[in-house]
Amino acid sequence: MTAVARRAPLLFAVAAAALVLDQATKAWVVASLEGRPPLRLIPGVLSLNYTTNSGGAFGLGRSAPWIFAGATIVVSTVIVLASRRPMTRTMAVALGLILGGAIGNLADRALNGPGLRGQVTDFIDLQIWPVFNVADSAIVIGALLLAFASLGGEGSDEVPASDPS
Repeated sequence: MTAVARRAPLLFAVAAAALVLDQATKAWVVASLEGRPPLRLIPGVLSLNYTTNSGGAFGLGRSAPWIFAGATIVVSTVIVLASRRPMTRTMAVALGLILGGAIGNLADRALNGPGLRGQVTDFIDLQIWPVFNVADSAIVIGALLLAFASLGGEGSDEVPASDPS
């Protein structure tokens, strides 16, 4: 089995897990918290607070949600194409997290408004940071893992440039 055959399923399994977790938590939040006060889990530190966002990170770009939808489609396409190339486990997990998170937020845009201009559901409120969701977390963690892997912080999981298997 080649490195590609071993890694592509991992990438897509991680993406599917991130997507399912994101959509399940958003469905629960809408059903449980819409129109209600925030659920304070750790007072002053962590609350679950239902809100929506038509923009990107930190509410930027609210008047141009199509930019985020377009960027998500481009990034997702690049990741799917990259899944055919040899990669390490860390790289596959990182790209899977980014893909799953991107598709989770794109699904919100598609399901919660006309075209791809809908609202993204956010609910994790750390009080000192803008409210975010599981998809946002997956994207950030994936990007950090990708940076780590790119800097050579992989260890023994390196894939040779030409994989003869």
